[in-house]
Amino acid sequence: MAIKDGDTIKISYTGTLDDGTVFDSSENHDAPLEFTVGSGQVISGFDEAVKGMEVGEEKTFRIEAADAYGEPNPAMTQTVPKSMLQCDTEITAGMTIVVGTADGQQMPARISEVTDETLTLDMNHPLAGKALTFSIKIVEA
Repeated sequence: MAIKDGDTIKISYTGTLDDGTVFDSSENHDAPLEFTVGSGQVISGFDEAVKGMEVGEEKTFRIEAADAYGEPNPAMTQTVPKSMLQCDTEITAGMTIVVGTADGQQMPARISEVTDETLTLDMNHPLAGKALTFSIKIVEA
């Protein structure tokens, strides 16, 4: 039976970037990915790709950045005084830290630049601006 909105399915998957780098795989988790199609639990391009598939079917598809995590938003990048970060270890570009937001939430931020006085924090999703390719197999529906 073809998969449709509202169906709860389990899939095995491997996600890669354009350069072939694997960014996620169900092999790294204890079980296949389970989600309800059309519920917003996964990126929209993923929901659309599984519709019409059947148990046992395999598929490879590409999701453009706009349908994955979007393009990087410049408003999600901030330069702050280095003194704001109280840390005993050396701070380097590429590190990820957790920062508090004005509304009391916490979110990861990648340090994209370090100077003697400042840090540039990028709070965009790490996969923002990237097209994603998935190879999937429907395990259960």
